[in-house]
Amino acid sequence: MSALNSLKLTNSKKPTAMPPVLHRRNKLATKVWEQIQFAKAQQEGGIFTVKKFKTVKDLEGNRKSVEINKRVRPWWYVAQDGKVCLNVKYGAKTIEFVKGKSAVEVNSPEELIKALEIIKGAVEAGELDGQIEQASGAVRAGFRK
Repeated sequence: MSALNSLKLTNSKKPTAMPPVLHRRNKLATKVWEQIQFAKAQQEGGIFTVKKFKTVKDLEGNRKSVEINKRVRPWWYVAQDGKVCLNVKYGAKTIEFVKGKSAVEVNSPEELIKALEIIKGAVEAGELDGQIEQASGAVRAGFRK
């Protein structure tokens, strides 16, 4: 028992569920990470794919999991003036960083990757929690009848 006396003992219980704000933040951070990897792959001339599992029935009616490629669409596009514009999406909704401004303008693919990394850091720090909550509410409202 003398070995346990050197430890600080406490009565604690592991949380069973993650808070919704943290869950949304992690979800968006994962999507931004996918965009970073996609942009890096395009810049290097490679292909980036994300795998996901889908349950299908075979000919006998048995269910089995099959690994398939998930489609990743770029969040950026080239504007008329030749600059790259980046929109951050939560589900199908575009997040507004500031009222009336939802795009980040960059000059090159290298700057696009840097901008995505900055956005990922801001998401993980909780700076976009209000905008994520707004977009999440809009996505949820689309499912109600």
